[in-house]
Amino acid sequence: MKGFHQEVVRVVLLDAQLRCIAKVDIARGTVNESPAAPREIFRPAIVHSAYGFVLVHNHPSGNTNHSEADLQITKRVAQILQINFLDHVIVGRGFFSFQEAGLL
Repeated sequence: MKGFHQEVVRVVLLDAQLRCIAKVDIARGTVNESPAAPREIFRPAIVHSAYGFVLVHNHPSGNTNHSEADLQITKRVAQILQINFLDHVIVGRGFFSFQEAGLL
């Protein structure tokens, strides 16, 4: 996702052993924004009967600092349904993990 020239939001769906069962792109945006509603995030998880998922999106600028919008969608998604939201990762020159930062 580092090489993308626009933001892309992707869900990585996992089984109960935390193995990847599918990767689904759910939104494409501009160079600095890609809005995704919780229903768009959960739809593939429900369709694939996922145990859990990781939300991933890129920052084409390479900057992995999270925005206020990134933080808000993370909080909103974490409160919905009984599917394990394991992490939200921002990909840039490196990566930022909301789980590792204690924000999830």
